[in-house]
Amino acid sequence: MANDPKYYIVEASALPEVFLRVAKAKRLLDTGEAATVNHATRLAGISRSAFYKYRDAILPFQNLMVGRIITFQLTLHDKAGILSSILTIFAQWGANILTINQTIPTNGCAAVTISAETNELHISLEELLRRLNAMPGVIRGEILAG
Repeated sequence: MANDPKYYIVEASALPEVFLRVAKAKRLLDTGEAATVNHATRLAGISRSAFYKYRDAILPFQNLMVGRIITFQLTLHDKAGILSSILTIFAQWGANILTINQTIPTNGCAAVTISAETNELHISLEELLRRLNAMPGVIRGEILAG
């Protein structure tokens, strides 16, 4: 039991309804749709005691990445300006670049690893990755670690 994982990623449909309602109440508070816990729990259809019991135990998957350092690995064509365009996308959506590592290009492409802080990100990580992959000159992009 000592080596059992502490966290699991579970499909929402497999969760008890109370967890989904607690997540809804937290979202209502985060977005300002509810100003108080009392109002949020009423809107979500749960008791305040259920909210307080489970509030720290449930987080939407996307929010697990918020405020964390995410490492992206990109394979880029070896052409002037592509890396600059990539960095512009990160800045445009609120990612704070911490490190950039690039290999020497071979066969017309280079591997670039970018670590970024995402607590100010204005779009989801999935959307950021989609936009990066859609850019001219990007062969492949993926999230390595978070």
